[in-house]
Amino acid sequence: MDAQLIALGVSTFKTALLLSLPGLLAGMIIGLAVSIFQATTQINEMTLSFIPKILGVVIVIVITMPWMLNEIRDFSINTFNLIPTFIH
Repeated sequence: MDAQLIALGVSTFKTALLLSLPGLLAGMIIGLAVSIFQATTQINEMTLSFIPKILGVVIVIVITMPWMLNEIRDFSINTFNLIPTFIH
């Protein structure tokens, strides 16, 4: 029973990491590109770095939404299937 709970916890963290990865990577890559642009042009406007990151992350989340929903559905089904094993 303890091993199943630990496996469920590990699976939860893996799923959370996997689902957050596309948005985080998009934000990091866009932030790096904007920072390089700001450094080369010496434009230090805060909204210039904030707005492209927000738009990029939203676009990536919209594009990857079907995959994310499938991952969440599979994780939920597996979790609900484990419930009877925890009752005993």
